[in-house]
Amino acid sequence: MSKIVKILRGKFKEHKIDGYVIPKNDDYFTEYSKINRLKIISNFSGSAGLAIILKNKNYLFTDGRYTIQSQIECGKNFTIYKFETLINCKLFKNLTLGIDPKLFTISQIKNYFLKNNKVKYINKNLIDEIKKEKENHSIPFFSLEKKIVGESVSSKINKISKYLKKHKSDFIFISAPENVAWILNIRGGDSPNSPVPNSRLIISKTRKILFISKIEKCKKLIKNKILKKEQLIDVDEFPNQMFKIKGKNFVVDDKSCSIFYENLIRSKFKIVSREDPTYYLKAIKNETEIRNMITCHIIDGVALTKFIYWIKKINKKKITEVEAAKKLEKFRKMNKNFLYPSFDTIAGSGKNGAIVHYRAEKENCRFINKKDIFLCDSGGQYKYGTTDVTRTICFSNQSQNIKNIFTKVLKGHIAVATTNINKDNIGKRIDKRARKFLRDSNLDYAHGTGHGVGFFLNVHEGPQSITKVNKVKIRQGMILSNEPGYYKKNGFGIRIENLVYVKQKGKNLFFENLTMAPIEKDLINFNLLTHSEKNYLFKYHMDVYSKVSKHLNQNEKKWLSSFI
Repeated sequence: MSKIVKILRGKFKEHKIDGYVIPKNDDYFTEYSKINRLKIISNFSGSAGLAIILKNKNYLFTDGRYTIQSQIECGKNFTIYKFETLINCKLFKNLTLGIDPKLFTISQIKNYFLKNNKVKYINKNLIDEIKKEKENHSIPFFSLEKKIVGESVSSKINKISKYLKKHKSDFIFISAPENVAWILNIRGGDSPNSPVPNSRLIISKTRKILFISKIEKCKKLIKNKILKKEQLIDVDEFPNQMFKIKGKNFVVDDKSCSIFYENLIRSKFKIVSREDPTYYLKAIKNETEIRNMITCHIIDGVALTKFIYWIKKINKKKITEVEAAKKLEKFRKMNKNFLYPSFDTIAGSGKNGAIVHYRAEKENCRFINKKDIFLCDSGGQYKYGTTDVTRTICFSNQSQNIKNIFTKVLKGHIAVATTNINKDNIGKRIDKRARKFLRDSNLDYAHGTGHGVGFFLNVHEGPQSITKVNKVKIRQGMILSNEPGYYKKNGFGIRIENLVYVKQKGKNLFFENLTMAPIEKDLINFNLLTHSEKNYLFKYHMDVYSKVSKHLNQNEKKWLSSFI
């Protein structure tokens, strides 16, 4: 048992608790935070998880993407369950669990613990008391011009104001930094993989705003007249300043307004709604955002195509998964508009490919064996756009079984890409199309088929997604991933991922590919493809060639032409 767990348990008596709950998120509820208390306590490095430390037992809850990874990283010291088990948690009863009220929403606590247990709010984070990670507050916020984002701040605040008037509310508390970023057309550097500005925002029905953050990060915004000094509240001063606001009621966000802030608002105001409309507004990209995303995906496609050609045809050395990931990033860095990865590259060869969100590290990664298949899931943050793409690559002839499974994953991928969105217009229905061919062989995968993607923001965003449960209507301008897969434990992993956007032509809604990179033809059993599927693949590779080839050298160009 780790030293940190022992020290934490030593604090239970002082706080009169039977256990302590540690989520993955920070107090801004961001996916990729620079602070990772969950990893400190459990060694689990996945992007979604929650730990509960009791007096004699430790639990970790995560989702299907991390089934194998969680066992490897913390299976010796933690009993691991799927997230669903947290709903009205029955694993233990009549216990008092300590929580940091800044890290949970009221709905989470109700759904997880209040039926069978009690919670106690502890205002000092107990993990921070043991080991506090340093935050870097030096990266200043910056603004994006209308020609980049396609819509003015004034227009966006008008939309929020109309929403408030409709719901007869005086104010809304925007607690998710990505939503603040969208409304004010600003970005920052508070996440290792996303240009989010850690901040919160209050908007009144009369269009007045109060911006809550670290003041030192806002100097550029004041200088460029994006914000006025009187509109700024330092995050540490906010609890006191809150009581100076005059009005009757507030809208808060059920997904990212913490218990701490909700209780603060509730102490003076009535909460009339718990839904931030910004999620829906942000999800529908305008023409400028789509145009910028198309441009950055061509740039990204060039880097990925060069990398695939290099690793398949040029490289003669035996390289590790880490070296492969670094080489891909080197290709991306060749373009001046590349900023940094949109998430840590997943570069898994052989059995590591079966770990859905595998992260290769220098100390424990594998050499890429020519007999193995190699799964590479990566993305970039560009000026201006966000990419996310997975390709499964082989270096030698593979078994008929692997080719057949890869082809069934490809058929599901094509089924999603060719969806008639007028007919199947929610993620739940589209997800069935992706899984059909695998399920015909009693195969499946334990993750969603697609997630929403931000514009020069978070690589994962909602409310739209392609999953077994999502019922959000898919609308013009939305961007999603299309990524069916299959994973054989201790064997191999297969995933094919493109980003797509919803396009309208006349009355028809359909998906248009953003990702421009070849799909591994050496893993396809063409006998399993229909004429229309072969035709789709031909047209896709024609599109890739027409957009990417002008940026390639002669050998790369000749190789890419072989996909047509």
